Amino acid sequence: MSGGLSFLGLPGQLAEGEVLRAVIYSAAHGSTYPGKDSSGYALAADAIRAASQEDAALMEHWDFDLGGLLFDGKPVSCVDAGDVPTTLHDNAGNRARIEAKTREVLAAGAVPILLGGDDSVPIPFFAAFADHGPVWLLQIDAHIDWRDELQGERYGYSNPMRRASEMPHIAGIVQVGMRGVGSARIEELEAARRYGSRIVTAREIHTKGVGAALQHVPEGARVVITLDCDGLDPSAMPGVAARSPGGLTYTQVADLIIGAGQRARIAGFDLVELYPPADIDNLSALVASRLLVVAIGTIARQA
Repeated sequence: MSGGLSFLGLPGQLAEGEVLRAVIYSAAHGSTYPGKDSSGYALAADAIRAASQEDAALMEHWDFDLGGLLFDGKPVSCVDAGDVPTTLHDNAGNRARIEAKTREVLAAGAVPILLGGDDSVPIPFFAAFADHGPVWLLQIDAHIDWRDELQGERYGYSNPMRRASEMPHIAGIVQVGMRGVGSARIEELEAARRYGSRIVTAREIHTKGVGAALQHVPEGARVVITLDCDGLDPSAMPGVAARSPGGLTYTQVADLIIGAGQRARIAGFDLVELYPPADIDNLSALVASRLLVVAIGTIARQA
């Protein structure tokens, strides 16, 4: 953690005998395409941690998004384990380290919460659930990310859902917030449909509500939520590299997270694609921080 800040001032570990429910950790780099520089995304986790500090003293205050205290009146059950060491363009090494850390958290019986980094970071995150399946994926994103390869790389930021679809432990995929144009040529959309992905556009959410997406998540299933920040509208999340109008609101995304935790069980959560160089007055980092709080509170309320 650059500067020594932890998310919400959470401890790095709990005292002996305390119940560990969730572990936050970050990975600055995943699998970068040739000639690309993901250094801007590498600033995201520290920006989110910094934005959370104004709420650090308020953890015992009433949270109106959650309908109660952050940890539901129970002891703190989440830690911030800091950074997974990653290096720009060390694609295979980065994937191995991210997967290993995620497996470590799962082995401890906790819910892993990963902060990226660009949208290549979730691929090894998903892979780590191989011994903890089946799991469903709930993707919140402007794009379906179903490219098979780009410039010879198959594990970059346009490939995560395609790679996830090839993992035997992934039981199904629900994709929410799609709009406009992006990483979806006709062949990618057809591949997603052949797989059986449930694609729910941003327009459908605006018209029908978040239930249009949540209905596709089986009741009682274990679900991993992968949140690409460009799934939100730029009015709430300007700090992304690919702004697209018509996106989801903060409340809609919060309701998707809370609803998933009530209908199913959140087994993992990642947040990626925050791009601090494009942020405005740290608004995006603040929104990302608040959504992470919602995720932590929702996980704390799971039986």
